[in-house]
Amino acid sequence: MANRTDPTAKSIRGTNPQNLVEKIVRSKIYQNTYWKEQCFGLTAETLVDKAMELDHIGGTFGGNRKPTPFMCLVMKMLQIQPEKEIVIEFIRNDDYKYVRVLGAFYLRLTGTDTDVYQYLEPLYNDYRKLRQKLPDGRFSLTHVDEVIDELLTKDYSCDIALPRIKKRWTLESLGTLELRKSALEEDFEEEEDKEENDQLDDGMDDGAYEKVGFSLSPPPQRTFTIVCFSMQFSFIINLFFQYHPDPEIAEANRLRASLGLKPLK
Repeated sequence: MANRTDPTAKSIRGTNPQNLVEKIVRSKIYQNTYWKEQCFGLTAETLVDKAMELDHIGGTFGGNRKPTPFMCLVMKMLQIQPEKEIVIEFIRNDDYKYVRVLGAFYLRLTGTDTDVYQYLEPLYNDYRKLRQKLPDGRFSLTHVDEVIDELLTKDYSCDIALPRIKKRWTLESLGTLELRKSALEEDFEEEEDKEENDQLDDGMDDGAYEKVGFSLSPPPQRTFTIVCFSMQFSFIINLFFQYHPDPEIAEANRLRASLGLKPLK
């Protein structure tokens, strides 16, 4: 029968891999035209070509709850159970975003807890847009990192109940999973190193001034000279404004200068 699981396939979580999809959804997939025409006879190698043709993701839609091609290919992967290396290559594919999401979805259903975190978390850095078909048949815009977050944090995705996985901190405490490294960690380290170098440079500049006998503040002798020059300049200016050919006006200007008023012309 075309709907039977590959005899060489291993059970997943103690059950037939196709049973990871609920029975009512499986029935809809088996009756779907895309499944009968496009998925018949697919192997792990030829399935890649069909995955490259995907242009949206989603579960079931419409009044009859028709499955999307994405869901049909997920079911086909559960049926033929491709090698783990092939699934990982799907996930690492940078050229076809829907191939990447297809591999991530399949690994979330069949992979171990450690593999799920190890291979899906790096996809948080993929911000490419995806088309998602809603249950009412309309399309909405989502992103790769949003789909990955849904796979890691939600119980349902694309009308399929996701198997339970351990929390990340539990796997870290057991030593089976390394601490998650942020993509910005290297940038933070570079920024910290730059700040430390700037502080060292500032300290060296101050020390160089002191070593050669210079100080950042002006010397007292120089300050005294500046003050004296300012006083002499003010005295000359006052004399200039106070001088006038008319003795009475000159006397009045001296008085006005003492009061801080402008001199008479």
